[in-house]
Amino acid sequence: MTLDTSPLRPLGRTRLYEDLVERLGEFVVRTNLEVGERFPPERELASRLQVSRASLRQALAVLEAQGFIEVRHGGGVFLRRSRGFGGVLHKLVERRARLPEVLEARELLEVRLAELAAIRRSSDDLAAMRAALVAMEAEIASAGLGIDGDAAFHHAVHRAGNNKVLEHVIDGLADAIHETRLESLTEPNRPRNSLQAHRRILEAIEAQEASAAADAMRAHLRQVADVALLRWEPPVEDTSPP
Repeated sequence: MTLDTSPLRPLGRTRLYEDLVERLGEFVVRTNLEVGERFPPERELASRLQVSRASLRQALAVLEAQGFIEVRHGGGVFLRRSRGFGGVLHKLVERRARLPEVLEARELLEVRLAELAAIRRSSDDLAAMRAALVAMEAEIASAGLGIDGDAAFHHAVHRAGNNKVLEHVIDGLADAIHETRLESLTEPNRPRNSLQAHRRILEAIEAQEASAAADAMRAHLRQVADVALLRWEPPVEDTSPP
């Protein structure tokens, strides 16, 4: 099959990285590239787009940080997920700047709520946590990320803490927390690792071990914070000729 490479036409010099990301996204849509399939070789992409390979590599780093592609050294570039592919670079940079503060707030609030949950939880609270983990495991088994089950588990822990003020504050951060959840669960092997972390939190809450619950939640949230987006450095515009 001959690929439609018309989206890989040369770019102008304004907003180069954003344009590159958007153009590669257009290529994915126009060619119906399937998850797991390989992009044309890097040299061919740079040639068709008439950009330097350094510029292309920085655009690919953006896409890899977003979890859309996998760059296999010596093996090529492969599509990892297609939904939302090619988001605007400035939005990615904004999210990268915002995430550390949201993650810091999550740790401050959720570690304390886990500690309180171990002291105050009811049988209904424990049932809600268990049900959330069953749902998360089923989502993962169906090749999902487990996002709904993850959210339900954390909500059950918050409610079990029985502090309306803390619960209200964290509910106000729902959209920002969802963003951190999505970033984390799209990391390789992260859904199952998060499920195991949730089980450790639940075990400590069931045993009414407040310190252990706090430690387990803190360890989990630090794992949540270990995402490619925060390891990625935003590119500096390259104005060199291709």
